[in-house]
Amino acid sequence: MQIKEFIQQCQLRVDAALEQCLPAENLPASRLCEAIRYGVFNGGKRVRPVLLYATAQTLNCPLDICDNAACAVELIHAYSLIHDDLPAMDDDDLRRGKPTCHIAFDEATAILAGDAMQAMAFEVLIAATNSPVTPANQLAMVRELAHASGAAGMAAGQAVDLVSTGKTLSLQELERMHRLKTGALISASVMLGALASDRATPEQLSALRTYSAAVGLAFQIKDDILDVEGDTHTLGKPQGSDEALNKATYTSILGLEAARELAITQHRSAIDALSPFGTEADVLRDLSSYIVERNN
Repeated sequence: MQIKEFIQQCQLRVDAALEQCLPAENLPASRLCEAIRYGVFNGGKRVRPVLLYATAQTLNCPLDICDNAACAVELIHAYSLIHDDLPAMDDDDLRRGKPTCHIAFDEATAILAGDAMQAMAFEVLIAATNSPVTPANQLAMVRELAHASGAAGMAAGQAVDLVSTGKTLSLQELERMHRLKTGALISASVMLGALASDRATPEQLSALRTYSAAVGLAFQIKDDILDVEGDTHTLGKPQGSDEALNKATYTSILGLEAARELAITQHRSAIDALSPFGTEADVLRDLSSYIVERNN
């Protein structure tokens, strides 16, 4: 199966699962429910669920076991984007070519939608009935997602990003920020796929964590590159928005060509990390290639 076909199948799979777990728009607080659905079904690439499913497939785990975990990571990601776009944060009007949630609705509704989606993610993660995942691994999955989302992960990365705007960062400081802001949830997605399988050895778990760290960094570097050389229509957000906000990026620190080289270096590190696996991990290898070669 070609990687684009695999990605499309995973996107359809997680979207169908999300449809089942999201609140209907005709429930009480219908405007809130509408905003939640708007934030989730807003054209996302579903990179994190795809990585989760790919990891499960690598470990010969049936994908249906992973549907709840895939929904959970996408809900966390979608909520973070709603909050990041708020005027108090990045103050963005456009996300994926559409008005951001606080523009389409209002700031209060956007905040509540994000709050609800964060809580919903953990509810969904533990809601599976008759799950073959052991209780110990279920608990480990909750811990993994919580750690990646909170003050030691994504939230910390956003806090660092906010206080760093307009400041000169070293390459090491920039990498640390993005390992928290972007990389932590990408890493959690891979690890949730591994934990759901109940089959990963300690060596494999270590290899997958190394892989996910490299892929997460490559993803962010490529985002910075696209912010420079992409166009607003393809990106779904204003081209050059990071530069306009005077944010430190890999391209602003290294230049475009050196940033491209660093993305390739991280891709190679991701591939090297998968050496304990055979051809069963080819989908993870192909996803790493896709991440550094994408155009949006």
